Amino acid sequence: MSNLPTSVEFHEEGPREGFQMEPKTYPLADRAALIDALSLSGLRQIQVASFVSASAVPQMADTSELFAAIIKRPGTRYTALWLNDNGFERARACEQVDLDGKLMFYTTEPFSQRNNNCSVAEMRERQLGWLDRYIALGIPVEKAYVITAFGCNLGGAVPLSVLTDQVRWLVDACADRRVPLPAVYLADTMGWANPEEIKRRVGAVRAIVPEAQIGLHLHDTRGVGGANVYAALQMGVRLFDSSVAGLGGCPFAGHTHGGAAGNICTEDMVFMCQELGIETGIDLEALIEASLLAERVIGRTLSGHVMHSGSLKGFRAGQRMQEICGAVR
Repeated sequence: MSNLPTSVEFHEEGPREGFQMEPKTYPLADRAALIDALSLSGLRQIQVASFVSASAVPQMADTSELFAAIIKRPGTRYTALWLNDNGFERARACEQVDLDGKLMFYTTEPFSQRNNNCSVAEMRERQLGWLDRYIALGIPVEKAYVITAFGCNLGGAVPLSVLTDQVRWLVDACADRRVPLPAVYLADTMGWANPEEIKRRVGAVRAIVPEAQIGLHLHDTRGVGGANVYAALQMGVRLFDSSVAGLGGCPFAGHTHGGAAGNICTEDMVFMCQELGIETGIDLEALIEASLLAERVIGRTLSGHVMHSGSLKGFRAGQRMQEICGAVR
C-alpha cells in the first residue's frame, strides 16, 4: 500500500523531551526563547514541559514558571505531559496549559514499572480512571499512546499480538463509555522499529480501529527514524511527534550509550515532506533558526541535518535567477 497524505502535522516535543534528557538544567529564559522561536515557525502544537516529580526529573522542576514566561501565539497549542493525579492537577492549575486528554498504555512490565511504578495491568486500570475524569471535566479524549509498541530494551521484543491486544482493550474501554477515540499513537520509545514493521503494525492497528487516525512517536535511536517516517507516509499516516534538532529520548530507556540519538528531527522530517510535495504548514527557514537557537542553548553540536546544511531554498533561488538571466541574454 502506498498512499502519501497531502498534508501532515508535526507535534513538537523538543522543549519537554529534549531538555529532560540533559544532565543539567538550563536557564528558564533560554528555554522560553526557544519555545517562542518554535512558535514563529507555524507549529500547531508544542509540548512545553512536564508536570512530574522534581526529584526524578529535576530539569522539569520549574514547569509552571516556564509556561508563565512563554508568549502564546494564536493557532498553536501549548501542551504538557503528566503521569499521575498530582501532575494533572498541577497542569490544570496552570492557566497557560492547553489541556489535551491523553491516555497511556505499556507493552512490557519492566518499562511500565520503571516509568510509572506500576504493572501493565495496573496502568490499564488507571486509564479507566483517566477516562472517567476527562468525561467528568468535559475534556475530550484526543489520543492514546501505546508505549514501546515495537520493542523494549528492558523487556525485549514486543509481539504484534501484544500491541493489538492493548489496542482492542482500549477500543472496548472507550466504547463502554461511549467516548470517541480520535487517534492512536504507536510509540517507538527505544528505537526498535524498522520500515517494514512500521507498515505491519500501522496496518494491524488500523484494521482494529479504522475510524481513528494513526499517529507515530518515533525515535532515531539507531538511525532509521527518517526511513520509518517515509514508510509511515506510504501508509497514509499524517500525525507525528518530533523534536527540534533531534533532541530528546527517554531517560529511563536503558540504552547502552547515554548519547543515543533522540527523537526524529522536526526540521529534517519537515524538509523531507516538503520535498515530497506534502504540506506541513511550517515555515522551514524559521524552524531552522529555532534549531540553531536550540544548539546555542544546549552548547554542543546537535544531530539535525538540515539545520547545518540549510534547505534548498537558497540554491533553488540562485538556480532560477541563472535561468532567468540566461533567457534574457
